[in-house]
Amino acid sequence: MANIKDIAKLANVSVSTVSRVLNNHSYVSEEKRKVIMEAIDRLDYSRNMNAVQLLKGKTNVIAVMLPFINHPYFTRLVEGISVEALKVNYQLMLCQTNYNTEAEMKVLEMLKMKQIDGMIICSKHIDLNQIEAYTRYGPIVACQDVGQSRVSSVFSDHYKSFQCGIRYLINKGHRYIGLCLARNQGDNSQMRRKAYTDELASIGEPIRDEWIFHQTYRIEDGVEVLRNLLELNSRPTAMMVTSDQAAAGIIMEARKNNIRVPEDLAIIGFDNQPIAEVFDLTTIENQLPEMGAIAFQIGYDQITRKKEQPENRELEYRLIERATV
Repeated sequence: MANIKDIAKLANVSVSTVSRVLNNHSYVSEEKRKVIMEAIDRLDYSRNMNAVQLLKGKTNVIAVMLPFINHPYFTRLVEGISVEALKVNYQLMLCQTNYNTEAEMKVLEMLKMKQIDGMIICSKHIDLNQIEAYTRYGPIVACQDVGQSRVSSVFSDHYKSFQCGIRYLINKGHRYIGLCLARNQGDNSQMRRKAYTDELASIGEPIRDEWIFHQTYRIEDGVEVLRNLLELNSRPTAMMVTSDQAAAGIIMEARKNNIRVPEDLAIIGFDNQPIAEVFDLTTIENQLPEMGAIAFQIGYDQITRKKEQPENRELEYRLIERATV
């Protein structure tokens, strides 16, 4: 297998000149560059990128840890990340974990072994303390509030945003309000549930467990929620839904069963996905592409030593009023 010395010999130039051409450095004449490229072609030279990465001490790869890749919430986060990565010639490694502890630990171990330069955590299952121990090996940015942690973060306040949505429903005259969440034990879900219970307590309404649904991510989950509501003797007049996709599913199934939205059932979604506009869905915008872009920027600044300390950024949310309330 040809090496850099073979190229230099065939092109009748120094090894350092070949190196400059391979690394796209300037200060090499076009004539010499052409001769070197011809030598590379004749020798069928292929660079050992593992050796190059070892020499440079970086891979130009950032891992993006996410539970699944086929949900619009994470798709929009990755959209923002990828735009910024492309600007600085960085590659993304998507690591789907399905909230599996072992799978998440494997990504952290990749950082420890220098197989990646840093990582962005879109959502996680493992404890933050386990993650903090790996910050010595490279930057880690979480897309959620991590408090006073060595892990950097960019986030939206899920308590306040859900509080805003539920108060909006209350101000519209609703007292019987149901809730759709994602994971039962997720940090964001817990903050959303607390906002729900606090607001209902403020108007003297009890928590009805049969009105609270978990694992509602997709359209089909929303369809199932509405079917379950139809089986209840007492039903809510409004739903606060953690996903626009699930909210769309509720609306679709409500139409099939002659339940009017918002007259019989008001609905607020979350994320302001494109489907929210299609269904004229009242929702809460939490700037997911912007969150992804900032997450990458924070990580990249630490990789390039522009910033040394963990950084935490909170993004604004806003209620978008449409036709479902």
